[in-house]
Amino acid sequence: GATSAAPPSATAPRALAPGDVVPALQLDGLDGVPVVLEQLRGRPVLINVWASWCAPCVEEMPELARFAAAQPEDGVQVIGLALDDAEAVRAFLERVPVGYPIALDTPGPDDASVALGNARGLLPYTVLIDARGRMLKNKLGPFEHGEIEGWVGEP
Repeated sequence: GATSAAPPSATAPRALAPGDVVPALQLDGLDGVPVVLEQLRGRPVLINVWASWCAPCVEEMPELARFAAAQPEDGVQVIGLALDDAEAVRAFLERVPVGYPIALDTPGPDDASVALGNARGLLPYTVLIDARGRMLKNKLGPFEHGEIEGWVGEP
């Protein structure tokens, strides 16, 4: 993997890694309903961090929407986490509607994507969380067509 020459800062928490319990996050939902991760326990959750200005994010969204639509009732819950402002996100979703919940956060050094292990702050960033609330895996960069199912794999 890539390594950084700089020693880790004593103040920065270790990035979330596969196997770690995901911190309790409450996100602002685009529709005004908060998205509370702990309420989703009992089924896997795929959180895709994106922004309307991020071209690779936009390209993979139809793939995420297709995957989300194919999930059974107890299947993987897809959540889009937009590091963006609500107006830009609403305008984007009018052009590219998706059928899964969209949450919002303000990009910054301690935004929800950083809490989810996105230490480099690059987009898109996707995290798969198991039904017990532990991170199974994470991915930096977009999904290719047909890749999500294989990446998520069988529980």
